[in-house]
Amino acid sequence: MRGVKSFAPTSLMLGNVVTGCSVLAPAGMLVELASGLDVSIRTAGLLVTFGAIVLCIGSPLTAWLTSRIDRRILLTATIGALAVTNFASAFASDYASLMAIRLVMLGIGVLYTPQAAGTAALIVPEEKRGGTIAYIFLGWSLAAAVGLPAITFIASRHGWQAVYAVIGAMSCFSLLLLAWRLPRGLMGAPVDLKTWAAIGRNPMILLLLLITTLQMSGQFVVFTYMGPLLARLTGAGPDPIALVFAAYGVCGVIGTAVASRIVDSWGAWKTSMLFMSVLLTGLCGWALSAGIYPLMAVSVAIWGIGFASTNSMQQVRLVDAAPALASASVSLNTSVLYVGQAIGSAIGGFLYARDLLYASGYVATAFVVMAVTTVILTRPKKAIR
Repeated sequence: MRGVKSFAPTSLMLGNVVTGCSVLAPAGMLVELASGLDVSIRTAGLLVTFGAIVLCIGSPLTAWLTSRIDRRILLTATIGALAVTNFASAFASDYASLMAIRLVMLGIGVLYTPQAAGTAALIVPEEKRGGTIAYIFLGWSLAAAVGLPAITFIASRHGWQAVYAVIGAMSCFSLLLLAWRLPRGLMGAPVDLKTWAAIGRNPMILLLLLITTLQMSGQFVVFTYMGPLLARLTGAGPDPIALVFAAYGVCGVIGTAVASRIVDSWGAWKTSMLFMSVLLTGLCGWALSAGIYPLMAVSVAIWGIGFASTNSMQQVRLVDAAPALASASVSLNTSVLYVGQAIGSAIGGFLYARDLLYASGYVATAFVVMAVTTVILTRPKKAIR
């Protein structure tokens, strides 16, 4: 059992790779989706917006409905559902069918990330919890570092259907790995109405949830339409755009790796403040350098260092703020993360449709400035360890 547990965080992390690719896929192939389904780029972008709405509603609801299910069964079943729906997406005949399948996919897939983080707290000692949660969230960085460039590359050469088939195959591998390595009998704390009430009475948790909403809103104003924005602002083709996605993701992996190493010694607030500031710097660079491909690419790389590490630190801070409420609070954090995605992608689509291409960077920066301000307000009163 000890050997199984030692590899369990890696199996959980790889499940986040699959989940991240499933959620982010449309952002990496908006042009191909629009062309193949005979819709506008903004309409294709609604796959992100409406998907995020389902995710934000589904996260707390599914946390409540599934809190008494064995984590191994729950997580493997979730990844199994992602496998089925990704394969089904590859055979979607039109935009309406693809949207319907995506909403089902994300309505089930919303379970994975928060429950994986909660499961980490059950399989590692308390002193290693922060680093382990950050490591599991590394899967989202890998989804951006490897998944998004691969999605852009495959879609530009083999079509968007091939992308969904590949993600379906990845899901099957992840399912087998989880079933093999995740211990049986892992049960989280039951989630009931008292749990949600306790969260509502906790000011720190509410402020942390606001931070997540603001910083994700800002990022997705740009991120959802990053490919088309680069194409129109700089004339970049599929390969240069894939390179920018790769820089974003690779730097995300680096940032998350650094965060997971320093959080247990620095403390979650200091670590969060560091990477939120890096995130803000990158988005400011995007706004100020719009139209100059090399500078925009460098700005995205800096932004990438902050994006996943910031989200993982939010989860660590929520667990630290109220360990007994972690199962619900982390699920709610995932919910507001997707609220941010819905808000940001809707604003980004509005700006893109009206050719306000330069404005998107400044709007994104304004949201993240508000997030950084809120992080400052949540500084612990006692000395930071």
